[in-house]
Amino acid sequence: MSFQNVGHLHFVSPAIRTKPMRSVKSLLAAGAASLISSMAFAADMPIAAPPPMYAPPAPPQDFGGWYLRGDVGMTNQSAKSIEGAVAPGFTKTTQGLGFDSSPLFDIGVGYRFNNWFRTDVIGQYRGKANLHGADNVIGPGFVGSDNYSGSKSEWVVMANAYVDLGTWWCITPFVGAGVGGSYNKISGFRDDGIAYLAALTPTPSASVAYFADNGKWNFAWAAHAGLAYKVNPGFTVELAYSYMNLGDAAPGNFRLFDNSASGPTSIKIKDITSHDVKLGVRWDLNSPPAYAPPPLITKG
Repeated sequence: MSFQNVGHLHFVSPAIRTKPMRSVKSLLAAGAASLISSMAFAADMPIAAPPPMYAPPAPPQDFGGWYLRGDVGMTNQSAKSIEGAVAPGFTKTTQGLGFDSSPLFDIGVGYRFNNWFRTDVIGQYRGKANLHGADNVIGPGFVGSDNYSGSKSEWVVMANAYVDLGTWWCITPFVGAGVGGSYNKISGFRDDGIAYLAALTPTPSASVAYFADNGKWNFAWAAHAGLAYKVNPGFTVELAYSYMNLGDAAPGNFRLFDNSASGPTSIKIKDITSHDVKLGVRWDLNSPPAYAPPPLITKG
């Protein structure tokens, strides 16, 4: 290394000053080469896909499934007329024909297709209802009256379809209709008759006829309306009204009290109908899963 001495000052020669400059350039060149090499390596690496966006689960679809049902209620029944044979020249008018109320019970199984349509099949027993009514008969020289008594009961098998009309505060109004068959049975039927034959005797004559129990199947149909309250996802309570048309009924063979006459009866009770009020329950056999909203914060 050489120094030039000028007075008291010392100067470094230009050869000595250029050496650090070359070192800095070498460092910059090496850094640039390393950066280029890193970029080339990164270009060869696969690019990771961004994580998928979180999608909340879809809400549950309309629930459909099997259910069991049961009902209890009361009937309010009536009939259009009592038909019977009348001799030529005589007229007959019916008075006070009807039935007392009776209890009803039914059980069934159904299927709910979605939140607005369901069907079921029921078996129903309608308890004995007392029958009352009279026929007044008038003819030439004759006035008479037949007072009827007995009871009626039914076994009903019916397929029903319902439309649920929407739900407000867990209450669902519905309407429906049904078709099926009704086995109408007449029990303990009796005809207490009294007649006045003016041409023969001024004294009225009386007679009593007894009839055997008898039942028959008829086509039956119904219309329904009511309100359903969902207590929980698997249990529903119903308050419903049904109009039932149960067809006809007839007692069995008759026998007079003194056995002076007997044989097939001509009496028929026509067009039996009923206005029923029922309280029912439904149990879903496969309840829908509870819907859980997505969490607000997720880990990962």
